[in-house]
Amino acid sequence: MEYRYLGRTGLQVSPLCLGTMQMGWLIDEEASFRLLSAAYDRGINFIDTADIYSRWAEGNPGGVAETIIGKWWRQAGIPRDRLVIATKVRGPMGEGPNTQGLSRKHIMDAVHASLRRLQTDYIDLYQMHWYDANTPIEETLRTLDDLVRQGKVRYIGVSNYPAWRLMEALWVADKRGYVPFVSLQPHYNLLHREEFERELMDVCRTYGLGVIPYSPLARGFLTGKYRRGQEVPREGRAATDRTLQRYLSDPKYFDILEQLEAMAQAKGCTLTQLALAWLLANPVVTSPIIGPRTIEQLEDNLGALEVRLTPEELETLNALTDWRGKA
Repeated sequence: MEYRYLGRTGLQVSPLCLGTMQMGWLIDEEASFRLLSAAYDRGINFIDTADIYSRWAEGNPGGVAETIIGKWWRQAGIPRDRLVIATKVRGPMGEGPNTQGLSRKHIMDAVHASLRRLQTDYIDLYQMHWYDANTPIEETLRTLDDLVRQGKVRYIGVSNYPAWRLMEALWVADKRGYVPFVSLQPHYNLLHREEFERELMDVCRTYGLGVIPYSPLARGFLTGKYRRGQEVPREGRAATDRTLQRYLSDPKYFDILEQLEAMAQAKGCTLTQLALAWLLANPVVTSPIIGPRTIEQLEDNLGALEVRLTPEELETLNALTDWRGKA
């Protein structure tokens, strides 16, 4: 596997990042261990999680995915320096007023809790899950700078930040001499492009931020498992995810899906691999976050690393889902 540098840092990560939101929610601990081991054995060294995974599930207090990762790498005897572990902070982890946000208090409380659950003394990439309009960016950045200087965090990044807030953070870090954000985790895939491509992509290109797209398969829609005319499932992600429901309820997305399936068949790859290959071909993108539930799905995802898209194929894919020119 050919590793990639995370933005302008010297940190090398696998071209696919293993997401863990499904662990402790959609798959149990034993299945999670198998998936983590299979990914590691195949060369994936980059693992993404968050402290809130998965508080929305009944009986899940949050921190479950982090706990699974900590147990796994310890029990598997994997050297810590072989892994790049990324986690996030921002979401509510309790009922009190200071159990969420990006204040100094909550970040300090949250990072120590994550370290305990992950069974490690440092986090490779500590990400702000989304912005906090109620906390000055100077407070957040000073706290993160302290954590890096203390050795508890190696690099810092963000997710779900609009371009102006990301630019503000980069400017303040430069002005104050704080450690800057080195990566962005955006919602980005063939069907969800405008949010990232309108401004954020240029910011990341100009300032050398690594890009770690989440939902690269559009909530599973780009796997082809949902068919036109099929009744929408009444349970699972399709029953609650508004973005997925929008895809399932609008015929234009099935028109796109069928054209993508035809391209994949002509290319000799799966639809999943075509969607991931499109992201991997973008020089701004570092490592899409995949979220397989099974070894078979993991193998399918890894197959994208062997798919090479021609300039003509990329042009066709870009035109098929282009948002430019809209009012």
